[in-house]
Amino acid sequence: MLTGANVHDSTQLQPLVEAIPPVRGKPGRPRRRPEIVQGDRGYSSDEHRHWLRARKIRPLLARIGSPHGSGLGKTRWVVERTLAWLHHFRRLRIRWERRDDIHLAFLKIGCALIAFNFLQKGFC
Repeated sequence: MLTGANVHDSTQLQPLVEAIPPVRGKPGRPRRRPEIVQGDRGYSSDEHRHWLRARKIRPLLARIGSPHGSGLGKTRWVVERTLAWLHHFRRLRIRWERRDDIHLAFLKIGCALIAFNFLQKGFC
């Protein structure tokens, strides 16, 4: 989800979870929600935890003030690595476009190039 630079990430947790499309693949009804949601300290609030639990989603949100090394980094590094790959594209490192549709188009091109390079190297 694309927001302004001055909007805190935690305000987008609920719209992001609600926007998850059905996941197909296994026989039966497609899943509409994840089993677990991971997040850093920016998402740490009891309101978010209660909202996720009400939807039968287990929250793995790092608590504010907890020491580093909570274990989330073992799986979260994939997200951080991908964001670092996106920052290799100079146009995405700093947002220069005023229109969000143009920035979103460059973001999609960057993701397509990352996926192409990933598949070309034979990691899958």
